[in-house]
Amino acid sequence: MHLRYRFRVYPTAPQRDMLARTFGCVRTVWNDAVAARRAAYAAGLPYPSTAVLDKALITRAKRRPDRSWLAEVSTVPLQQTLRDCHAAYRSFFDSATGRRNGPRVGPPRFKRRTGTQSARFTRRGFALPAGGRLYLAKIGNLKIAWSRELPSAPSSVTIVKTPTGKYFASFVVAVDDGAELLDPIPDPDAETGIDLGLKDFAVLRGGRVIENPRFFKRMERRLRKAQRTLSRKSAGSANREKARLRVAGVHEKIRRTRGDWIDKQVAALVGENQALYVEHLHVGALARGRSAKSVHDAAFGMFLNRLASKAARAGRTFVRVDRYFPSTRLCSACGALTGPQGLAGLGVREWRCGCGAVHDRDANAEINIRREGRRLVAAGRADT
Repeated sequence: MHLRYRFRVYPTAPQRDMLARTFGCVRTVWNDAVAARRAAYAAGLPYPSTAVLDKALITRAKRRPDRSWLAEVSTVPLQQTLRDCHAAYRSFFDSATGRRNGPRVGPPRFKRRTGTQSARFTRRGFALPAGGRLYLAKIGNLKIAWSRELPSAPSSVTIVKTPTGKYFASFVVAVDDGAELLDPIPDPDAETGIDLGLKDFAVLRGGRVIENPRFFKRMERRLRKAQRTLSRKSAGSANREKARLRVAGVHEKIRRTRGDWIDKQVAALVGENQALYVEHLHVGALARGRSAKSVHDAAFGMFLNRLASKAARAGRTFVRVDRYFPSTRLCSACGALTGPQGLAGLGVREWRCGCGAVHDRDANAEINIRREGRRLVAAGRADT
């Protein structure tokens, strides 16, 4: 399997200038490729291949006065952005024709100067010489903060500049399937269902609760103030750039705090349980409802994806229970469908079944999810 390892990079002033040129050239080649394919579609012509675009937008473009500055940077990230553009179009076509699973994917769009900037180098464009530096073609040796060792030689590195002006190096490395296996837990009770929600982020076995941290809601007042300040600044002024950085800084703090918290919760769950059973939520549909802001803030999709990846690498059992399984309505004592349902039942936190059992809504759902997960594993139909 392939994993990404991300490290902070501290380029010098000349290196920042060269990186800015590289990002600009990468963005230009991407936009030229999108424009060429849109023009071909409008004219009813076949889409130009990556090889044709490589010659037209890089090789021959360097000889033109209006694109001569493309020769000032390494050609490796320019070629890679054409391949990335081709992959984006392929995903769009596969999604439109039903050959691609998951949510619908739109066509590639033009890149802007604002926002995250990136450039990808393959092995022809970077090296890791002795001394702990990262060498990039036509940029030089970058100072990098190594927080851990790479498990193997990287196949590529992507240099990323965030909207707040920070630089990161993201390495792609190949890892053996058993490299992160954890020792099996012999205790048969070392398993849990996970019922996700907005009141509490998750309810686990035995009624254990993971509270919803609501990172965006905590920072929403500060973000609103920063955005109001930004809206009052004149376009193109230095003060507007400072205000933009403050807004980007709030968003970055929310994103990084949320990601760190999710990583810690995932590590704890995988370390404590031999089997994990979750409901296969339709996060996209939830994010379009009345509670869209809260669903985005909880980041259920990020949590489930990271939990599945971590469980697979650690050798744990991870099962997604069908989203239509009535975990909330089903009485865990008698099996009757007497629980709350629909929008009217969202506020019901405790209910009594006809058999006399009194259930906490989320704790009862966790029991049902765990039982259904066990059944799927025993039947050999667990879709992990």
